[in-house]
Amino acid sequence: MKSYDVVVVGSGTGGQTAAHNLSQYGVSVAVVENSSTPGGVCALAGCQAKKWYYEAAETMARARDLSGKGVTAPPEMDWKTVRDQKRAFTGAVPDSTRKGLDAAGIDFIPGTAAFRDPETLTVDGQPLKSKFIVLATGARPAPLPFEGAQYLVSSSQFLELDGLPPRIAFVGGGFISFEFAHFAARLGPAQQIHILEAGPRPLGPFDGEMAAHLMDASRAEGIDIHIDTEITGIEKNNQGYVVKTPGKEDLYADMVVHGAGRAPAITNLELEKGSVDFSRHGIVVDEKMRTANARVFAAGDCADTVQLARVADYEACVAAKNILAELRGGQEAVMDYRAVPSVLFTLPQYAMVGATEEALQSEGIRYSRAMATNLSWPTYRRTGMKHAAYKVLVDHNNRIAGAHIISDNAAGLINIFKQAMIHHQDAGQLYWEHVMTPYPTRESDITYMLKPFVKHDPLAGL
Repeated sequence: MKSYDVVVVGSGTGGQTAAHNLSQYGVSVAVVENSSTPGGVCALAGCQAKKWYYEAAETMARARDLSGKGVTAPPEMDWKTVRDQKRAFTGAVPDSTRKGLDAAGIDFIPGTAAFRDPETLTVDGQPLKSKFIVLATGARPAPLPFEGAQYLVSSSQFLELDGLPPRIAFVGGGFISFEFAHFAARLGPAQQIHILEAGPRPLGPFDGEMAAHLMDASRAEGIDIHIDTEITGIEKNNQGYVVKTPGKEDLYADMVVHGAGRAPAITNLELEKGSVDFSRHGIVVDEKMRTANARVFAAGDCADTVQLARVADYEACVAAKNILAELRGGQEAVMDYRAVPSVLFTLPQYAMVGATEEALQSEGIRYSRAMATNLSWPTYRRTGMKHAAYKVLVDHNNRIAGAHIISDNAAGLINIFKQAMIHHQDAGQLYWEHVMTPYPTRESDITYMLKPFVKHDPLAGL
């Protein structure tokens, strides 16, 4: 039986990051993967794959917004061609993943990993010896407890469709449902698009006021948003599907998409036998990404942390550094989730970093805010965008506590606030830094957002 310093379970972005970070320091590493297509959800059917549709949808949206402003012939959409372009990328991922591991001297072991006991990991029942283990198995669509759930189309299947039908219902009011609903509104022949949220409001992790504004933008695109709508079943008939909701009218659709969240992919690991603690939210880890079993670390969507690809990478780096510290000596590392940005790739995008206003209120933190919606700054008037908005929150020290932006470039703009949070920067300081930003740009608009927080004039006395 071959022995390794580290065995990594999972070949997605977190697993690969951990494996490569360890291998480059001469650590012997094996990666175990139970999928016939290694590479992980992000590259194959998630954040990378969906961007092919997002870019096409953004082009369609931009052309439509510029109608009457000199653009007279909007582009036509060919969903299948976009799908084929996406496939050209995703189809190469498994092979490039294997080649990358081989080039780094990392062994690839196909099969299903599980714990036999706290000291032993097995692959398809055969023991695999290692000093440390990194679990990076990712997540999968959460099981839903109603009859007819087998009719749901997963996000992976949605991205593989030849085309879109006229009537689409999205179950759940989170990232997947909103992003894909916006794609469908721009790229398909959809006449009816529904988002069905069981709770009082969708987009739970986001700021309430800003989420409401994005919902207004969504409705303006013909997306119907239903709140307090619990689904009790899905029935199939000759016309498509009937979505059953108690106390409300049945909803009819040609396709029903699962957008009700993802669950950690940990069922097959037999974590109890490995003395690894977990909950329904994932594997329990400390700030060093170590589990209850001191030999076992976890990173990415299988851990009870933040389900974002770059967070998975960072967690994997922290886990790798701490394993290296034990194997070779050296400094340990800890995770810091204080300034983790997230982006909803709707049209327009919604990006946030830090706290929501509700979180600050519930924690009794003193704060000030600046907010505006339906921005009419020249940068948005030129493009015809009607729903740009922002909210900036600062604490009693005038430091950024949270930032929320709805814009066609929210994903880029939010990084300015992320860096300010990392460096504990004063909001007034951040304002003066952006006075000299290239103008007029989305970035130069940052000064408008920060002007209310300027407390002093750095030129005074000159």
